[in-house]
Amino acid sequence: MSSSEPAVAVVVPVRNEAGNVAPLVAEIAAALEGQAPFEIVYVNDGSTDGTEAELQRLMALHPYLRRVRHRQSCGQSAAVRSGVWAARAPVIVTIDGDGQNDPAFIPALLKVLRDGAPKVGLVAGQRLGRKGKFKSLQSRIANTVRGAVLRDGTRDTGCGLKAFRRDVYMRLPYFDALHRFMPALIKREGLGIGYVDVVDRPRGSGVSNYGLWDRLWVGILDLAGVWWLIRRRKHIPDIVED
Repeated sequence: MSSSEPAVAVVVPVRNEAGNVAPLVAEIAAALEGQAPFEIVYVNDGSTDGTEAELQRLMALHPYLRRVRHRQSCGQSAAVRSGVWAARAPVIVTIDGDGQNDPAFIPALLKVLRDGAPKVGLVAGQRLGRKGKFKSLQSRIANTVRGAVLRDGTRDTGCGLKAFRRDVYMRLPYFDALHRFMPALIKREGLGIGYVDVVDRPRGSGVSNYGLWDRLWVGILDLAGVWWLIRRRKHIPDIVED
C-alpha cells in the first residue's frame, strides 16, 4: 500500500442529517489523526434537506472526505453497503451519522481488530447509557429476541460503531438489515467477534429516521432468514494448497 492510499475508511450512512455532518467529520478526523491514513466516505441516502450541500461544502475543504449518493432512500444497510463498495481502504469502520456514536472510540475498535487478526472478523461497539427510554426499550426487545434465536453472543447489534475487514464483509450475503445481523453472519464464516464498550450520546440535531413498529414484522422475517442461513452452513472448508 502506498502512502497515498488510505488504510482505514470510515463509512457514514446519512439521511437528512445536515446539522450533524460538519461536527461529526471534525470528530472523526481528530480521532484518526496520527493513527493511519484514512478516508471518510459519507453515503447520502436520498436526503431531502441540506445534507448534500453541506457535504459538497466540506469536500472542498477536506481531501479525505468523499461522498456517494442514492437518488432515493434505500435504508441503512444499503447505504453501508454502498459505502463499503466505494471505500478504497482494506479496513472499514462504520458509524451512525446522527452524532450519537462517539468517534473517540474508533482507535479502540481498530486496536482490537488488529490485535485479533486474522481470527477476529468484526469488532462491535456495545452501548452503555442509552439515551432515550423508548429507543432503549426498542433495543432490549430486539437484542433479546435475536440473541435467543441466533445465539451470537452479542448483547447489542444495533450500535453503528463497528470495525471489520472489507474482504470479510464482501463475503457476507446481502439483504436489508444486514448491519443488525453481522455478528451472527461473521461467526457463520468461522471468525470471531471482538467487543468494545462505548458510551451513547444524545443526538446532535434533527430527529430519528427509524421507529420500532414500522420494522418489527420485517425484522422477524429477517431473523428467520438469518437462522436458516446459519443452519445451512454446516462446515467451513479448511483449504490447503500443496
